[in-house]
Amino acid sequence: MKEKLIVGYDLGNRFSQISCCTYENSIPETLSLVAGAQVYNIPTVLCKRPGVSQWFYGKDAFRHAETVEGFLADDLVEGARRGEPVFLDEEEYDPVALLTLFVKRSLSLLNVVSSPDRIAALMFTCEELDERMVEVLNAVSAGLGLKTALISYQSHLESFFHYTIRQPEELWQQQVLVCDYAGERMRFFCMQCNRHTTPVVAFMDKEEYPFLSGAAGIEDAALQDSLYRQLDARFLEITKKVCEGRIISSVYLIGEDFSEEWLKESLRFLCRGRRVFQGNNLYSKGACYGMTERLSASETGKNYVFLGEDKLKSNIGMKVRRRGEDSYYALLDAGTSWYEAVGNVDFLLEEGNSFSLIITPLNGRDIKRAEVTLEGLPVRTGAFSRLHMELRMTAKNHVRLSVEDMGFGELFPASHQMWTESFEVE
Repeated sequence: MKEKLIVGYDLGNRFSQISCCTYENSIPETLSLVAGAQVYNIPTVLCKRPGVSQWFYGKDAFRHAETVEGFLADDLVEGARRGEPVFLDEEEYDPVALLTLFVKRSLSLLNVVSSPDRIAALMFTCEELDERMVEVLNAVSAGLGLKTALISYQSHLESFFHYTIRQPEELWQQQVLVCDYAGERMRFFCMQCNRHTTPVVAFMDKEEYPFLSGAAGIEDAALQDSLYRQLDARFLEITKKVCEGRIISSVYLIGEDFSEEWLKESLRFLCRGRRVFQGNNLYSKGACYGMTERLSASETGKNYVFLGEDKLKSNIGMKVRRRGEDSYYALLDAGTSWYEAVGNVDFLLEEGNSFSLIITPLNGRDIKRAEVTLEGLPVRTGAFSRLHMELRMTAKNHVRLSVEDMGFGELFPASHQMWTESFEVE
């Protein structure tokens, strides 16, 4: 098991990345397309060779599209989200199947360090995890045919969180800022912690601004210099606005379009009292760290909980009586990803046909109760009703509750009557 791979896969619409570590060495390394260089970005594209079922991925896809006039399939992630058929070489293809093929082919890069057959756990990370993206990732995971069932998902924000808490603590004693430069937009994520709670709650502020495209491909020196000055001035303007009123310990600049050639005044501003790092493999490494936390939580991981947009932000449970004493029974824990939030319990209802769930928000708001009434529950004089209950989240703020009557002993056989209710949580 010590040699088994833990893989963090950053799945993006333009580029993807793969980082990995082992149980024995939990520090992730990012796979490079060029030996000895830091070429991490795998273009998320496929190319089909004309007339035959031969496919190429990444940079090879671009090369074959040019040399043999192959059929290029790009926009794979967004295409899978839309679910619209893709037409290549006079044939129709399922967009999710194409995305699965890309992921499967790109995982062959692991042969440099081991083998895809040695994957013990895989964490996908992507920009957002809404209901549709979870459906796509479920289908992709099922189609990979890996020898492990340990496949999970987390957002870029959560990968940022897991990466951050694995760094020296002085880097995240205050707030931490990520500047993510992609195409014609600049996204900012700012992580801060509420250290007055147990566990400590980490949450993110997110902002996005329109931005200029990079200067790659511009050969005219004067035009390039003009664009560099514009990039620097615009970035300085935005970072001053984002940093206003915040105490920031460290800053991460993510994206290939960040360049020393134009980061002048803006970088000087960011470096005043802050540590600044530049790179583009934070998310895939954070995905590795996130999976290692699930397999074996670190002390820091035990003491911090991340409340992102795709997380349950309340504890949900119920009051029960065990061994003659009143106690609280936890059903769903705050900090759980909504698509993984499932709770089950068997309990005895002493009297009546109703009970309540206790909803405790971690944001300090008032505790709420969700009353559940089981209309038509058989009346059993002098006996309890034994019930089986399952709670499952169907969206980030939506909980579905199902209850089944399991009877009580031989005198009161189970009716297996079912009740289903839904309620919203913050």
